[in-house]
Amino acid sequence: MKVNQVHYAFFNQLLQLLADAGVSREQLIAELGRRGVNASPVAESVSSGVEGMVLLETASDLSGDPSLMIRLGQELGIASYGSYGFALMSCPNVREVARLMRRYGQVLVQPRWKAYEHEGGLWLRAGISRGTAAQRQLFAELVFSNVAAASRTLYGSTAERRAEGIELHLSYPRPAHWACYKRVFNLPVTFDCEHNQLFLPAQVLDTPVRTANRAQHVVFQQQCEEIMRGLDSALETTAAVRQLLIESAGHFINIAQVAERLHVSERTLRRRLEAESTSFRSVFDEIRDLLAREYLAKTELTIADIAHLLDYAETVNFRRAFVRWNGVTPSQYRQQQAA
Repeated sequence: MKVNQVHYAFFNQLLQLLADAGVSREQLIAELGRRGVNASPVAESVSSGVEGMVLLETASDLSGDPSLMIRLGQELGIASYGSYGFALMSCPNVREVARLMRRYGQVLVQPRWKAYEHEGGLWLRAGISRGTAAQRQLFAELVFSNVAAASRTLYGSTAERRAEGIELHLSYPRPAHWACYKRVFNLPVTFDCEHNQLFLPAQVLDTPVRTANRAQHVVFQQQCEEIMRGLDSALETTAAVRQLLIESAGHFINIAQVAERLHVSERTLRRRLEAESTSFRSVFDEIRDLLAREYLAKTELTIADIAHLLDYAETVNFRRAFVRWNGVTPSQYRQQQAA
């Protein structure tokens, strides 16, 4: 998953809603230009930054629909999140979902999240501080509407049964279109609060995700780590190889297949990795070691199952490699982590 691909999906969905309101892409681009936003890379700059805030406000003004951001949040499916969405869908429960939102949410069309324990529950606070008051309101509507839509995908009817005690606090006055809040959120909403945040009581945090899968969760979470690492990485080839290997976990691709996907020859790939002081074998072993430790610490998979997932024909070969990487056997490592 590339971050700009997620933003591109968001931008396309926004264009569709505008088209339904009789507003063309050209009208949007022209109005953005008048408001001082460089429209050409706008699909890649959708965020809580200044240009992203102007985009939301411009779209809302052109549509004439004050609830446009709430509608947009409902339309954005969790599958459009790429690896981040799959990581959320494979979480065991709501508590883990909240943890992933705090760590990875900012790489998407989301704010930075912070969490605060309080009286047996958790306040999940959205960091929305940039832009004008009107722009911050639009962004909050988009974010929390999208959270509500994602929750229905993750928990289905279970969430409805266990939603008692959830509260939504918003930092702006109650808007004229607040009736649509009741339809979308179906929970108590309080306006004019100090922060934009959700309160999740303990029983909600324990709600299982209906698509939970611990083995897949390890892989998707590592893909998210690679995305974040790649945002600032100077070692572009190494980061790209890491991401491709993690994405193929369970059916690892070889160096020829990696080179093909990167549109370079195998020889060029080897040379570029060497220039970054590494090799394909080193990166491959790094990824297998990383996933091995995650599987051992966070799943109940057998050693044989883990060896199979990491593409070892014989479990004994996996044990030898793990000892070489970590100085202990897989069983010893699991015991250490449990302790």
